[in-house]
Amino acid sequence: MAAQVDAGAIRRVRAGVFAANNADEAVVRAAAHGGALTCEAALKRHGVWTLTEEPRPHVWMGTNGRRHPHAGCTCVSHFFDGPTRFGLATAETALAHVHSCAGDEAFFTAFESAWRKGLLSRAARARIRDTLPESARWLVDLARADADSGLESLLRLRLHLLGIRLDCQVPIAGVGKVDFVIGGRLILEVDGRKNHDGGSMRRKDLVRDASASRLSYETLRFDYAQIIHRWSTVQAAILAALGRMRALS
Repeated sequence: MAAQVDAGAIRRVRAGVFAANNADEAVVRAAAHGGALTCEAALKRHGVWTLTEEPRPHVWMGTNGRRHPHAGCTCVSHFFDGPTRFGLATAETALAHVHSCAGDEAFFTAFESAWRKGLLSRAARARIRDTLPESARWLVDLARADADSGLESLLRLRLHLLGIRLDCQVPIAGVGKVDFVIGGRLILEVDGRKNHDGGSMRRKDLVRDASASRLSYETLRFDYAQIIHRWSTVQAAILAALGRMRALS
């Protein structure tokens, strides 16, 4: 191994731990710290949408792992059940960890994203549900496989907690498929971080909204920053629109 390091074929992470030169840097930092990359940082590497845009390295140390000082360490240590290991936690394992680490919203949005991407079999979903506290298992029961984005998942979860029922991915003749409809008349559309930035997409949205208005729908459209950073204004807009609908009915 020392000869391979001297030849530049591999690199020494710390005593007894080596990495390929093309290994993911976050996975290497986790190994330097003493374990495997997990939680949202691991889910990002599985292509899963995460609530935290740039998560810090969270390291699964196993039950009896030991932290190792290393340069520039910003790692968060987790002593979850299991043996100490290196590499990247599976999507199933990382999802179980992320609920303990970051709570309901982070778990739910990532769970629906992983399911949509085909990373979770029926058996895996059941196992994840079993790992959750009984008070949180309803999150798996509420989850769907057809959420287009984590923002949609987050919006649906928050409205569910407000007691607001909505229909998802609803096709409307003359408009197309919309993200949500509440009460048969209020359309909610969610624009992600990278969607609807261009002028052509903006014009398409305006045409859709005008077509919906012609059919007596009201459309509310929210973007990433509003849902993540200004939720109170989003909630107020939705509740006000529902109030107008009730007043007119």
